[in-house]
Amino acid sequence: MTSYKSDFLRVMRERGYIHQCSNEEALDAKANTRIVTAYVGFDCTAASLHVGNLLGIMMLRKLQQTGHKPIVLIGGGTTRVGDPSGKNDTRKLLNDEQIDQNIAGIRQVFEKFLTFGDGPTDAVMVNNADWLLKLNYIEFLRDYGPHFTINRMMTFESVKQRLDREQPLTFLEFNYMIFQAYDFLELNRQNGCILQMGGSDQWGNIINGIELGRRVDQAELYALTTALLTTSSGAKMGKTAKGAVWLNEDMLSPYDYWQFWRNTEDSDVGRFLRLFTELPLEEIEELEKLEGADLNEAKKLLATTACAMAHGQEKALEASETALKTFEQGTMASGLPTVEISAGDLDNGLGLLTALVTAGLATSNSEARRHIKGGAVKINDVKADSEKVQLGGDDITDDGVIKLSVGKKRHVLLKAI
Repeated sequence: MTSYKSDFLRVMRERGYIHQCSNEEALDAKANTRIVTAYVGFDCTAASLHVGNLLGIMMLRKLQQTGHKPIVLIGGGTTRVGDPSGKNDTRKLLNDEQIDQNIAGIRQVFEKFLTFGDGPTDAVMVNNADWLLKLNYIEFLRDYGPHFTINRMMTFESVKQRLDREQPLTFLEFNYMIFQAYDFLELNRQNGCILQMGGSDQWGNIINGIELGRRVDQAELYALTTALLTTSSGAKMGKTAKGAVWLNEDMLSPYDYWQFWRNTEDSDVGRFLRLFTELPLEEIEELEKLEGADLNEAKKLLATTACAMAHGQEKALEASETALKTFEQGTMASGLPTVEISAGDLDNGLGLLTALVTAGLATSNSEARRHIKGGAVKINDVKADSEKVQLGGDDITDDGVIKLSVGKKRHVLLKAI
């Protein structure tokens, strides 16, 4: 469509969220005349969501801001099966206790982005375990199995990729597509939900749900997907050398979260400002015109704004101030990530290799050695020239810490307890 009548689709397109949309003219008409209820599903495979999930959260946020009702679907049931989309192998299955712990961890993220309550546009959170775990499998197959064909499911990109790579696709995972389709049907019945949103890798699964709703309940349902997010260099969004960029503070400090956004590639700044901040489009267009060192100011603004949404304004400003002191003023910054170490270990001499791994600056002793040989490691801003260095009490600064650095952008404070 050349233009949308509804604020929802207009904003989604202007900010760069829309990749595919089914029957967009009908969806636009509904969003222009009534409250649309939509959902995004989040499986609970870890104790925190990561930046790769943030796009779905932001889509729900835009939905609510334009006068509609978001549903956060927690996959307490589907996590027990495993989504094959975008995976090269079968996902590790979790037990009930692990799933419950993960659900407790990821719940806290959503309240920072959405308003929950009982109002017509207030967000609600539901768990598909509430209906999936109650299903009688024989009855479920009889009632819903005839609406799915193996022929069609074999055409889905997620299935074709696995088979093309000669990676096994288990029958358990094959069921995931059916359960996700059933989720859409169940949410339509219980909550009047007519729209499912997600990444483009979910398109086939969402269309399955649309067709199931039409065949079983004659429901008119819709799909809206966003492009899978990668950086301009092709790297997967949310992955760094240190691992996943978690949204929970107990798994990644606000400072490290701020740094992730500060390190955005030049060509991604405008796109990420549209997707992950709420700065006016006119301001973003001006920031996109900046070049060279001036563009760093736009990156700092992106980092502080994105960090504030996830961790609050106070911690975002603290992270920004820490970066300023560390990189531009060359002073010790208390806001750097801090790792506690045993005072006894320090008294006995803590090996530099062990210290780097403990601080999370290296994943192994061999990686730590490579950093040291490459001249990237500093102790209290002084280059370490040997892997045999032992850290001791004499290395503790007046601030009561030992500052370890790898390169110019990765710093951790060791604090003896």
